Amino acid sequence: MSDEHTPDEMVEPTSDGAQHEGPPPTVADKSKLAEDEAKRDEEQAAGERPDGNHPEHDGVPGASEVRGEDAFDVERMAQWLRENASDATGLDGVPRVRQFTGGASNLTYLLRYPERDLILRRPPVGTKAKGAHDMGREYRIQSALTDAFPLVPAMVAFCQDESVMGGDFYVMDRIDGIIPRTDLPPEMQGDRDHVAALCRNAVDVLAQLHSVDVEAAGLTRLGKGDGYVERQVRGWSERFRKARTRNVGNFESTMQWLADHQPKDVRTCLIHNDFRLDNLVFDKDDPTKVIGVLDWEMATLGDPLMDLGGALAYWVEAKDDFIFRKFRRQPTHTPGMMTRAEVVQAYAEQSGIEIDPKQWTFYEVFGLFRLAVIAQQIYYRYFHKQTTNRAYRNFHSMVLYLDYRCRRLIIAHDRHMRRELRDLAAAAEREASAEATGETGPWRGGIPDEEGGR
Repeated sequence: MSDEHTPDEMVEPTSDGAQHEGPPPTVADKSKLAEDEAKRDEEQAAGERPDGNHPEHDGVPGASEVRGEDAFDVERMAQWLRENASDATGLDGVPRVRQFTGGASNLTYLLRYPERDLILRRPPVGTKAKGAHDMGREYRIQSALTDAFPLVPAMVAFCQDESVMGGDFYVMDRIDGIIPRTDLPPEMQGDRDHVAALCRNAVDVLAQLHSVDVEAAGLTRLGKGDGYVERQVRGWSERFRKARTRNVGNFESTMQWLADHQPKDVRTCLIHNDFRLDNLVFDKDDPTKVIGVLDWEMATLGDPLMDLGGALAYWVEAKDDFIFRKFRRQPTHTPGMMTRAEVVQAYAEQSGIEIDPKQWTFYEVFGLFRLAVIAQQIYYRYFHKQTTNRAYRNFHSMVLYLDYRCRRLIIAHDRHMRRELRDLAAAAEREASAEATGETGPWRGGIPDEEGGR
């Protein structure tokens, strides 16, 4: 599978024809977001999620009752698994099944046996697009990384028999640890040093992932070689145009700026493409230590700075504006966490890649734009009633805001570059004037001799 692999829903919407730039979020947008956030807080305080499910079942955070539209024949699946698992230890009987409701793409379930916990991954019900939800690809990547990058979960089985569940799925062992969600566990929040160590270790793991020997791991066929940045700018622009709905902006100025300012690939390596704190598992005994990296759905061979830019699109700081803070879904605001700029610096030091601060704006804007496209692809499904999950109902507000944030970064970057060009032009004019008058150096009137005279 190439790096053109579509991350979520590859949709084919009909054009609504409207062409306009999305405005910055209005007071009404902010009020709506505040109301939604307050409602979410009330639901969580009452022990419920927005879809009515309890946030924790069987002691596993995030695992809730299976939504009706996502249910499957558990007995049939359990029978197939016993007969096909690479290790069938502890798989007797029928497991209790819970669903992790926080994801917005592939469906993820907890299979709880008396002596063993497994995780099952499958595409959304009714999905046929292999490019968007290739379970076999995700399974093979993690299987290949077992020795080269031991933070992947152990694979158990991959099923292509549609009679079992209506489509492909795979099963892996569950890594038992701490997954940072919106906030760190209370016992981890008060120690700035521990939070800083957790953050540094996460950045180090990303650099470690980017250093994997893909040839030794047998993953050289994942990518298409040079030109990854160009393909990503073009591909994500096309995806947005296909997924656009009438209530969001068109992103045309941002897409044009990305096309005009794209750098060459800094190098080609294994990239995760969805590297976030809530896709990492930390050790229960040492919560600063990463013991697992999850969700390899979008992994490919590509540019490591594109991976870093994508990761930082989710990195919301405590000092960020009101709306961006409301989108936060990982605890990057916690005292002790690095800022985005500090993450970039730490990654550069750990990876040995030189990062030009002026050029970094491209990766930052692209990461935010890519996140907007993912949100819009998901919202498209809700807008066209292809899903009933109300958690997606306000994703268009996120898209509008990300459009505004991209354009704000671009304006600041372009203003800085114009100022720098003016300064260079002024310096050149001063030098030319000095040459014309014979004052050619720091010693006006000529070059001093060895004794300091002229």
